[in-house]
Amino acid sequence: MAVVIKSEACKGCKLCISACPFDAIEMQGKVAVITEKCTACNQCIDACPFHAISREAANLKEVDLDAYKDIWVFAEQRDGRLMNVSKELLGEGRRLAEAMGGDTKVYAVLMGDAVENLVQTCAAYGADGVYLAEETHLSHYTTDGYAKVFTEMIEGYKPEIVLYGATHIGRDLAPRVAARLNTGLTADCTRLDVSVAAYKAYAEKYTTLDTSTLDATSQDRTLLQTRPAFGGNLMATIVCPKTRPQMATVRPGVMQQCEKDMTRKASVIRIEPALCETDIRTEVIEVVKQAKAMVSLSDAEIIVSGGRGLGTEEGFKLMETFAAKVGGTVGASRAAVDAGWIDHVHQVGQTGTTVKPKVYFACGISGAIQHLAGMQDSDLVIAINRDPEAPIFEVADFSIVGDLYKIIPQLIESWDDIMYTA
Repeated sequence: MAVVIKSEACKGCKLCISACPFDAIEMQGKVAVITEKCTACNQCIDACPFHAISREAANLKEVDLDAYKDIWVFAEQRDGRLMNVSKELLGEGRRLAEAMGGDTKVYAVLMGDAVENLVQTCAAYGADGVYLAEETHLSHYTTDGYAKVFTEMIEGYKPEIVLYGATHIGRDLAPRVAARLNTGLTADCTRLDVSVAAYKAYAEKYTTLDTSTLDATSQDRTLLQTRPAFGGNLMATIVCPKTRPQMATVRPGVMQQCEKDMTRKASVIRIEPALCETDIRTEVIEVVKQAKAMVSLSDAEIIVSGGRGLGTEEGFKLMETFAAKVGGTVGASRAAVDAGWIDHVHQVGQTGTTVKPKVYFACGISGAIQHLAGMQDSDLVIAINRDPEAPIFEVADFSIVGDLYKIIPQLIESWDDIMYTA
């Protein structure tokens, strides 16, 4: 959708010009017009007293699809540390590049201040090259600064596919960039394909989708972006056939990292960002980190999750004791979070964090489809529930039917012996 001004309704009052934070409106004679600086923020629509401004379907220009090539990964870094989801996306980018064939390359886009030391890390996890944009105004993430620089980079170099992690930053940045480029964006993807044959195999194994109409002879360069829809009750596959780049945010923990290889090398393309203070409307005064930020479910190798079956908030004290004993992290179902028993940062599932630990303990969790979507790729699932018909047992590798308040204390007491025997 694009913002348009109806010339016949415009009275030339200039209120929209005053309201626009991006200087994207100018006068042509006695009529206001929208320029290419517009970000579709809608401020001018609210300011116009004559209802002369509205959002309408964008009149997209014909895109030369052949002008776009390569796969870009937004290499999100915080405090000089590359986020795990970026490593996962570099690995996924390699897989997609191999499926696309030809000379398709994978590039990491690294933005910040004094972050060149992360170039080798990007290379080690699969990047053929790194676009490096260093500037003091990029030292802290701001929507305005990062969106402006990233958009200009894409316009200049024309990548075919751009991938972001579905983190707080990725979810904020990706739609801003997509709006400026008039291209599509699929959020919270759990599966990506460019090969119709590969997608059909995936659909037959994991979904009930009818893939008979898919043309397996089509050129394998259209990104098939699969995400949960309708609360996780079905999987939707979305394509962006007429605009470029094809863009998606991908949930942390669902893609496979490449095996780390510190001998890999990557070319470096240095970008000189044209940024000034007036481009950024917010100022980062101080970064305050709360204790809950230390909870990292996506990195945990062992997760002990509690659900409605705990009965009360006190049940999570048992989960904490159990997690401490097995060296794990405490997780939770949405039901437990909604009940106020534990903070949302611990939530696993469709509306929480997607995880892939080595061991996942599901304690008092029935196994709603939204929860299963977030943990079913765990290497080993151990479920404890008093209901023998609980759906969680359908995905569990080991099922224990009984009272978790009797079973878990026994596991804690016997854990050292269990590990010694194993």
